[in-house]
Amino acid sequence: MRRVVITGIGLVTPLAGNREASWSRLIASQSGAGPIDVFDTTDMPCKIAFQVPWTSGRGGGKGDAEAFDAESFATKREQRRIDEFILYALGAAHEALEDANWSPESDSDRERTGVLIGSGIGGLQSIANSQMDLAKGGPRKVSPFFIPSALINLASGQISIKHGLKGPNHAVVTACATGAHAIGDSARIIKDGDADVMLAGGAEASICELGIAGFCALKAMSTKYNDTPELASRPYDQGRDGFVMGDGAGVLVLEEYEHAKARGAKIYAEVAGYGLSGDAFHITAPAEGAEGGRRAMEMALSNAGLTIHDVDYVNTHGTSTPLGDEGEIRALEKLLDGAAPNFSLSATKSAIGHLLGAAGAVEAAFCALAIRDGIMPPTLNLETPSFETDIDLIPKTAKKGDVKVTLSNSFGFGGTNAALVLKTVE
Repeated sequence: MRRVVITGIGLVTPLAGNREASWSRLIASQSGAGPIDVFDTTDMPCKIAFQVPWTSGRGGGKGDAEAFDAESFATKREQRRIDEFILYALGAAHEALEDANWSPESDSDRERTGVLIGSGIGGLQSIANSQMDLAKGGPRKVSPFFIPSALINLASGQISIKHGLKGPNHAVVTACATGAHAIGDSARIIKDGDADVMLAGGAEASICELGIAGFCALKAMSTKYNDTPELASRPYDQGRDGFVMGDGAGVLVLEEYEHAKARGAKIYAEVAGYGLSGDAFHITAPAEGAEGGRRAMEMALSNAGLTIHDVDYVNTHGTSTPLGDEGEIRALEKLLDGAAPNFSLSATKSAIGHLLGAAGAVEAAFCALAIRDGIMPPTLNLETPSFETDIDLIPKTAKKGDVKVTLSNSFGFGGTNAALVLKTVE
């Protein structure tokens, strides 16, 4: 059986424009939340979000050396021709490839390196802008780059073109489970022998008028903390009132173990297990007790040849919605069967918001970094849990420990669920 390991990580998050700054700020209990500054929120019930900080000043990043610097890998002309979700994917992929020290030059290596990047919504801002152009000026005002800038699979396509990667070129669209499914499916592609290296992950840029208005219409977003945005994302806490949207991307370089070992690659962790399931219940609400999510976890653990008692840390889906938060905890308790006191988990969306289709990839990256550094990130803003549990929810402050096995959960609209098990390489 071919094994799959992580040899590179690239991150663009609301905390920073790169991997190490995002991680260090996360474990330092910093929040990436702030007022939305890319459009007028006067009429919006939710006026806050987790925006990516740019070196140009967007999202509060001006003067921050660790902010997202698009010009370091894409010309201004290239930037104008693609949606921001693709730009974030390109940035994360650039960093991941550099981190993995993988730059295939032979035809054989290029043909054995693929890309599988997904998005929950894709080029929403490009769609909205193009509709306004059409309404104001007619068909001739619509850019010829509109369609390729908005298509979800063009994140993979642009990365493939930029780096000359000729292996499997694919995309996943499963709402908020997208990033995790992309990683799991990419691992299967490698295990099946269709590639030796895959760039896998998710990207999202939905903080725009249409995106915020749409989720507000669902009454899914936080509206009580517009004056204190850093307090708004509070999974498991009595004071939560909905999720807060985030933008960004996470891309992992996945590699067949012997291939990585032969070239002396640095290895973060092994993708040991992958599980996926469907609720067959409701378009937005999870099944009672997160039954579908529980089955995805069971499948991932079985796939890894492990049990829940082998897991040192869980990065939960934890979005700050009452049904989802508590259901996931109850599902984990059912798996634990009374062995919860020594069990730790956290919801990192408290620090970076909900990145929708990018969430699962970014959170899997956090799990790999937790294994590398032996530290578990905190759940911010957890003052008073809204339910009783013996599980350690890691409130407010990161927790040190020997992290050898992690579980990462991602659940999405339509009842789609994914779980990933990462472990140290033995």
